[in-house]
Amino acid sequence: MTRRIGSGKVVIATHNAGKLKEIAALMAPHGVDCISAGSLGLPEPAETGRTFVENALIKARAAAEASGMVALADDSGLSVAALDNRPGVYTADWAERQWFEGDPGRDWYMAMGKVEGMLQAKGADTPRDAWFTSVLALAWPDGEYAIYEGRVDGTLTWPPRGTMGFGYDPVFVPAGRELTFAELDPAEKHAISHRADAFAKLVADQFEG
Repeated sequence: MTRRIGSGKVVIATHNAGKLKEIAALMAPHGVDCISAGSLGLPEPAETGRTFVENALIKARAAAEASGMVALADDSGLSVAALDNRPGVYTADWAERQWFEGDPGRDWYMAMGKVEGMLQAKGADTPRDAWFTSVLALAWPDGEYAIYEGRVDGTLTWPPRGTMGFGYDPVFVPAGRELTFAELDPAEKHAISHRADAFAKLVADQFEG
């Protein structure tokens, strides 16, 4: 049987406030109090993995070792079929500004525009099928870990719509919906998202049965 977290405090290996809020909302019903690696002053490890699983483990293990607590990391990204499944694990990298562009940090509108530009360059009839992947990695300070993977399929739209999401949410329309992730009520998005899919597997393994 998989090792259990139990109730208590878990370090979420992120410095992203939006991601922390979303994960904390999913964990709260199970008596888990989430604290971010950022609030603990933990450094962000280099994400040198070539897959979502590798990067999630890098982040979870680093947070667990530095804090001495159970850590949970999410590595997620957008894959576009017509772009050979890119940006994939480089989803966040596509939003990084160069030093000469000023305001260091991530520019998600720029990243969405890059995806759109590449699709338009392939022609008006290019399929816009895409999916979000989420890999959750739980790590204990002694090295034990567990992995949970989730996915949601959909299509890309342009221009971006909505203000309630983050990342590529404003251009992603999940299958069976007409609104983008950024237009959906957060509760509805949480119920159908890639992260929700991964969390359902985590919950079934960690808190049920």
